[in-house]
Amino acid sequence: MTKRRRRKKRLRIDRILLLIAFLVLISLVIIYVFSLKKNNKENIIIKKIVEIEKKTEEEKTYKASVIAVGDNLIHSSVYKDANTGYNEYDFKPMYELIKPISSKYDIAYYNQETILGGKELGVNDYPTFNSPQEVGDAMIDAGFNLVSLATNHTMDSGEKAVLKSREYWDKQENVIAVGSYSSAEDREKIRIGNKNNITYTMLNYTYGTNGITVPRGKEYLVNVWPTDLEINDPERDYEYQEYKKQVKKDIEKVRDKVDVLIVAMHWGVEYTHEPTAYEKDMAEYLAKEGVDVIIGTHPHVIQPVTWIDNTLVIYSLGNFISAQYQNQGTCLNYMCTTGLMTTFDIEKVTKGKESKITIKNVNNELLYTYYSGWRNFKVIPFSNELIKDRLYGYKDVYEKYKNIVTKYDKNISVNACY
Repeated sequence: MTKRRRRKKRLRIDRILLLIAFLVLISLVIIYVFSLKKNNKENIIIKKIVEIEKKTEEEKTYKASVIAVGDNLIHSSVYKDANTGYNEYDFKPMYELIKPISSKYDIAYYNQETILGGKELGVNDYPTFNSPQEVGDAMIDAGFNLVSLATNHTMDSGEKAVLKSREYWDKQENVIAVGSYSSAEDREKIRIGNKNNITYTMLNYTYGTNGITVPRGKEYLVNVWPTDLEINDPERDYEYQEYKKQVKKDIEKVRDKVDVLIVAMHWGVEYTHEPTAYEKDMAEYLAKEGVDVIIGTHPHVIQPVTWIDNTLVIYSLGNFISAQYQNQGTCLNYMCTTGLMTTFDIEKVTKGKESKITIKNVNNELLYTYYSGWRNFKVIPFSNELIKDRLYGYKDVYEKYKNIVTKYDKNISVNACY
């Protein structure tokens, strides 16, 4: 082979090698650029994931407002005043000064003292009550959506009235009514409300049923937890401990399913402003078991509001409405016609999967049930100017019951009267 041919052949080989080297270089550059884009894309994805996780870990605060009033005690004078003729009833005017207040709250509680068996069964007065269901209509119209049904009057008109009452409450949307049920299965249902991402439920018990026997095997008709065990009787003490076990079981069933657990207790001694030893014992027990708010009813008069650790305890809200005497007998100094309206906020702070519940901004206001000649019943807040004309010596009454509300805790606030 001549030198010229060898040189041409080597030149071709060099060109081929150069081309291969160039192609390899181009490929490496392409791979590098692609790698940069891929890494950049992955970095963006990772960054977004981190941002989402960071947002998830950020604190979020939710709030729900609560209002609570006491015994809706419907004597014959009350339902006669509400009678519009032809066996029809309208109780709404009695609560018209409360509605602008109560309807603004997320959760509004009251105690239905008398059974709402309905007028078809015949309405009755003391000592064995049965009330028109229009009472419930008026309370729902005023914004009330959390109701306790277990009272000493639940069995007044028998099983039929209890079932009628339960049927009525089951028809009400967005209302939780507890303490009295139509069956064992009904009692086991967990009724959970949700307001502003805060879940809640309520348990409810009464000290007894005025000596009326709850049918054996139908204890679901009313939740009973005796609070009248004032004697040192070992047998009764054993009974008391057994009821405690049942309540503990009820609490454990719902405690981890809701943010807030409220327990309404129908307890204590009528017409006394001082909680009994058993009220205090049970309040301690409930607080220890993780209850957030304890609401007491039955004494028909106001008792103190206080705290047990982080548990808010309202020992007795007194009457919301009734026809009990205004200023005589067992109801001197307007004690039975002066009730309490307690408000507070539930605050839920979440961070990641953790959450913390705080009861705060507790406030109280006195209420007065006005009537004249057993007619014109109306619940009047002490902050309403009408109180000046409807309650003689209203400032003295305010001071008396303010001192009762704050007896255990002077930091508890009570709105000034008008």
